[in-house]
Amino acid sequence: MRVGFLINPIAGMGGKVGLKGTNGVVEEAIKMGAKPVAQERGVDFLRRLKALGLSFRIQLLTCPSVMGERAVKEAGLDAEVLPIRVGLKTTAEDTKEAVRSMVDRNVDLITFVGGDGTARDILDALRSPPRPPVLGVPSGVKMYSGVFAVNPEDAAYIVEAFVQGGAQQADFEVMDADEAAIRSNHFSVRLYGILRGPFLPARIQGSKQVSPETLDEHENQLAVARFVVEEMDPEATYILGPGTTVKCVADLLSADKTLLGVDIYHRGSVAKDVNEERLLKDVRDWQNTWIIVSPIGRQGILFGRGNQQISPEIIRLVGKERIIALATKSKIRSIEGSVLRVDTGKVEVDRMLRGYIKVATDYREWRLMRIM
Repeated sequence: MRVGFLINPIAGMGGKVGLKGTNGVVEEAIKMGAKPVAQERGVDFLRRLKALGLSFRIQLLTCPSVMGERAVKEAGLDAEVLPIRVGLKTTAEDTKEAVRSMVDRNVDLITFVGGDGTARDILDALRSPPRPPVLGVPSGVKMYSGVFAVNPEDAAYIVEAFVQGGAQQADFEVMDADEAAIRSNHFSVRLYGILRGPFLPARIQGSKQVSPETLDEHENQLAVARFVVEEMDPEATYILGPGTTVKCVADLLSADKTLLGVDIYHRGSVAKDVNEERLLKDVRDWQNTWIIVSPIGRQGILFGRGNQQISPEIIRLVGKERIIALATKSKIRSIEGSVLRVDTGKVEVDRMLRGYIKVATDYREWRLMRIM
């Protein structure tokens, strides 16, 4: 079986530095200290493929240099390198050319490391048949589209099932997020199109579900927020994740929180829209610091989508026991499989978080949920 593999080398660089995306702000991200993350994610995926014994069952086709060749070599695999040009700074056209070249080579599956922007570029390149199935290895910032595996390891298991004929194919929504609007604290996402890909339950993330703007939903959010505020320690520091439910907590505290950023709350004051570096610098007492976060609707992902500022190092310093998870009852019902997921970027931190966690779902009401 012929499997195409490509990397968008800039994908995800805007995450830890708090830019809520990377499109159009690569230079700014670099100035803020952003480091490439896609290469490591790609290597993790390929090494898992190798560990599963798939290197003997598939023929890899990849792109030159940073768009795949380097990761393949680092993972100790062999691949046919496509005869395309890759510049020092890769572009959307490079991705599209790579996809068209893979289609010309009759690949059975296209795998890519990137985010929603990369998925859109691939969809653009596949407007005309033939259209091989596509699988995303998550490395972006938000990843609202449904074509992604939950993490690189899950992506490898999906490929294994696909090769063995055990993965059905399904249509997945590709979402177009207005990153400029999101950076201005306005949530703006639309359906861009559909990509077909292999589906394996619990290993594909699905597309994000937007919270319903109903009176019942808002009342539920307020009830959850009141419960949390009543239990808060006035001397503690709280790292507030993005989303409307967490913002309700801040509103009850009369704290001016960003809707889509990560903020620090301590003794009535708020440090707004902070990145990983600011968190490490400003938090003084990690033994009395808490993270308040809400999973993404339908996906159920608690860390690793849109809140990468809360990095693996931050999570280690806080500890699982001081993570406060919030979700309305309608959001809980929307989560596929009724389980939460994490994709922090560090396997050991993901393992530390797995198990069970209490989720506040109403006033003085918890639900025990499993993190996978």
